[in-house]
Amino acid sequence: MYNDKVKLLEELSQAFGPTGCEDSVGALICNIAEKYCSRYASDRMGNYVFRISPEVHTAHTKKIMISAHMDEVGMMITEIKDDGYLKFDLLGGIDERVLCGRNVIVGDENKRINGVIGSKAIHHQSAEERKKTTKVSDMYIDIGAESKEDAEKYVQIGDFATFDSEFIRFGKDSRLVKSKALDDRLGCAVMLEIMRKLSAGEIKNTNELYFCFTVREEVGLSGAQTVAQVIKPDYAIVLETTAVADIADVPPAQRVADLGEGGVVSVMDRSTIYNKKLVSYVLELAELKGIKAQVKRYVSGGNDAGHIHKSGNGVKTVAISAPTRYLHSPACVASLDDYDAIIALMEALIQNWKSV
Repeated sequence: MYNDKVKLLEELSQAFGPTGCEDSVGALICNIAEKYCSRYASDRMGNYVFRISPEVHTAHTKKIMISAHMDEVGMMITEIKDDGYLKFDLLGGIDERVLCGRNVIVGDENKRINGVIGSKAIHHQSAEERKKTTKVSDMYIDIGAESKEDAEKYVQIGDFATFDSEFIRFGKDSRLVKSKALDDRLGCAVMLEIMRKLSAGEIKNTNELYFCFTVREEVGLSGAQTVAQVIKPDYAIVLETTAVADIADVPPAQRVADLGEGGVVSVMDRSTIYNKKLVSYVLELAELKGIKAQVKRYVSGGNDAGHIHKSGNGVKTVAISAPTRYLHSPACVASLDDYDAIIALMEALIQNWKSV
């Protein structure tokens, strides 16, 4: 039996929400979150912000933005061919090598249709073609249409597509999960669990908390930028996933982080140098409370912190990520131990907030 937190993660990760088409995910999150917090708003971008206030405001009360993005990597339909096949381009950083032969779901906020990504079969390729990765421009999505007119009954240019991938538990004690869109539905799930705990009185809070479910992180961080400009937080905690290299034949010195060793605290990535005092405090608190946490050991990627930290007069920001294998693929793999550790660390931070 899945426990509630795992069911939550499964439901979120299986939702259809490619970047630019997050409405279904937003509606799902809103339906869950409004049980824990009635003070919320959405904006023109499609972000959702839930505000939880302390019982008493003091001179030490701070505004803390807690953020995770709702969107996932995906595809957009760019052309419908005469023979009914769909041409597409990528939304976000997807490795072309993981695409051919994959099941996908094509649609928008209101419709869904199954499809398969195809390309020229290997036995039809020249010797030179076999040496190269098939380009997206040479792929297509097959929805079973017989002609352009037939395909247009179901899809149109500008429609979206995501991977169609099961949520599976595996490994020792079934503590690993495989799914699409763990980036960043896992971060969203952590926020919802923290909101539930606050609502139930399991966490004591002395600050003004803004739980921000943002859009379009995968194509420019634009949702978080808008939210941060409105909230003007003093601090921000970005909950994310991060690619890791804890796989066969990779030397320890080249591994970004390790599954099962807790949330990954970033010192620097391609869009942000994180506040040193806040990073140190998060790591010290984790050690004090006996919560697993680790430092990101490689400078790569970026996330919503890239815009948040430089909004307004500047925001002291930290990112806590779940280490995830095979990121931006139909088979992202994360550990439920890390999921639990990040929830525990967030609970400790809220209850033991220290302004730095």
